[in-house]
Amino acid sequence: MTNTFRNERDIAIVGVAESDEMGTVPNKSSLQHHAEAASNALEDAGLSLADVNGVFTAGFSSLATAEYLGIKPSFTDNTSVGGSSFVIHVAHALAAIRAGYCDVALITHGQAGRSTRARIPTDPNLPVAQYESPYGMIGQPINYAMACTRYMHQYGEDKTRQGMAEIAVATRKWANLNPKAVMHDTPLSFDDYHDSRWVAWPFHLVDCCLVTDSGAAIVVTSAERARNCRKEPIWVLGAAEAHDHNIVSMMPDFTSSVSRETGPTALSRAGVIHNDIDLTMIYDSFTYTVMITLEGLGFCKPGEAADFVSNQRTAPGGDFPLNTNGGGLSYTHPGMYGSFLLVEAVRQLRGETGDRQVKSKSDPNQNAKISIVNGTGGSLSSTGTVVLARD
Repeated sequence: MTNTFRNERDIAIVGVAESDEMGTVPNKSSLQHHAEAASNALEDAGLSLADVNGVFTAGFSSLATAEYLGIKPSFTDNTSVGGSSFVIHVAHALAAIRAGYCDVALITHGQAGRSTRARIPTDPNLPVAQYESPYGMIGQPINYAMACTRYMHQYGEDKTRQGMAEIAVATRKWANLNPKAVMHDTPLSFDDYHDSRWVAWPFHLVDCCLVTDSGAAIVVTSAERARNCRKEPIWVLGAAEAHDHNIVSMMPDFTSSVSRETGPTALSRAGVIHNDIDLTMIYDSFTYTVMITLEGLGFCKPGEAADFVSNQRTAPGGDFPLNTNGGGLSYTHPGMYGSFLLVEAVRQLRGETGDRQVKSKSDPNQNAKISIVNGTGGSLSSTGTVVLARD
């Protein structure tokens, strides 16, 4: 297979932004969140809608999105494999730009996830309706909880619980430093974690991501176009994508996600190793998702995530900055979250994150230089991993 990723700094992210309001925004539709985020990201890049000729989105029609924005794209991508889709779109945009199909790619996501909450309709012809829903497997908290239960059985309940608590508390500390985070003004102690109500055992409420209204957008372009953009380009060094099942009952191993394939591949394509990474952004749909992703990406071995995150290692002041915006657990999560991982990674690499700014491992006097971003989608089904870097 041809290696599309040549470890060249020829494709860059030049604009990122969220929608204007996040949290509970009952007066705005999903498309409005798409449009606001797109407008803000293009403003961030110093570009306009007229410059865009590639449209990428998931969970929502790219036809409707492009029409609403007034874009007539020469390339469109509606790849939809859950919340990882937007991370995967970065690689697809890279390939499309290199192939000459477009030169300014706009990746958008918007979802009134909280204000329009409703029972999700299920196509009776799909396997989930036949083989899972009749037996009570009717949502991601239940699906992920079943996987986590197996992990606890295999590696120890108390140890796993402590790792989950460490992640929830550390992530909330980052949110307390982020004025845009929904939980910005709400601290979380270990006692608060253990006392929070159950959702689906072994998950407490704070093991689960938020449900919010929000949107995010990312602008990807060529090095040539990037030179004339407003902000410092953040280069796409490598990426990988995979999915190994759809319904959770077909998951090959409840204790391991397909990040075990995409992580090493993305790092190899980028020409970097784990010690080069200054910032790690991991989709935290649940605290458990973070644990098996850390293991899958190769930061620690299977069953070692709880030890890896112990003593608030991933919190502000720790030596492994993780999910520095507050994550899906405490910042925002409208239903799919991958786009927000990219927004924070780019801002950190640009040095735009104020009190939560991460420094370079190799030179503490400089801001972070390299970030790895990993999105997870479906029922631990799909993974997209991207390695980003600044000059």
